[in-house]
Amino acid sequence: MRSEVRLPVLLVVLGVLLGVGVPTAWLLTRPGTSEGPPVAEVVAGSSGPAASPSRGSDAAGPEQAGSGGSLPSVTARPATPQPAETRPDPTRLTVPALGIDAPVDAVGVEPDGTMTIPEDVSRVGWYRFGPAPGAPEGSAVLAGHVDDAEQGLGALSPLSEASVGDQVQVTDAAGGSTTWQVVAREEFSKQSVPLADLFARSGPPRLVLITCGGPFLADIRSYQDNVVVIAEPV
Repeated sequence: MRSEVRLPVLLVVLGVLLGVGVPTAWLLTRPGTSEGPPVAEVVAGSSGPAASPSRGSDAAGPEQAGSGGSLPSVTARPATPQPAETRPDPTRLTVPALGIDAPVDAVGVEPDGTMTIPEDVSRVGWYRFGPAPGAPEGSAVLAGHVDDAEQGLGALSPLSEASVGDQVQVTDAAGGSTTWQVVAREEFSKQSVPLADLFARSGPPRLVLITCGGPFLADIRSYQDNVVVIAEPV
């Protein structure tokens, strides 16, 4: 009998604004913007079985400060997570236009069912139970913290400035690389992120990049929104 695996919390990408400083506060609390078509339109009709962990409290886990408030449960899907594609693991993410150049770690699921995110904000996590970048179908999901009180800005903090047409490159453990082009950027309240679509195992190959955005809510020590960037292969 297959075990139950709940759907994700992609709000995994948290950060702590407290103590980071005024410039960071200005950058991360100004009104969110979007560019390109709505993400929902880009992924419409292409989602397959979700490969993501469950949706619950913020996804970084209790050991990470600023993890934020709880979210409603969603319907479970039966299946034990298994790697969706036998390809070399991604090891580095670069977005030259945004100054992003970060190592990538393969990550899984926390005991509470949330996606694991590297504690080091200079690193990015790849959800290893979903497709790898360059797989023939499905969405490869990379996520990282936007900032941390002690470490400062995270590697993905510039995502809120991503523009349609920006080039993204992912290098893998075998020395190969895939090149992608940003087609959409959108900021969602955490309760409205279309997680099942973003973690699709089937449909056209896509790269999904996620971090936190919007205002920092001091009362729940979490950011209000998630910034989602969708890129397609060049």
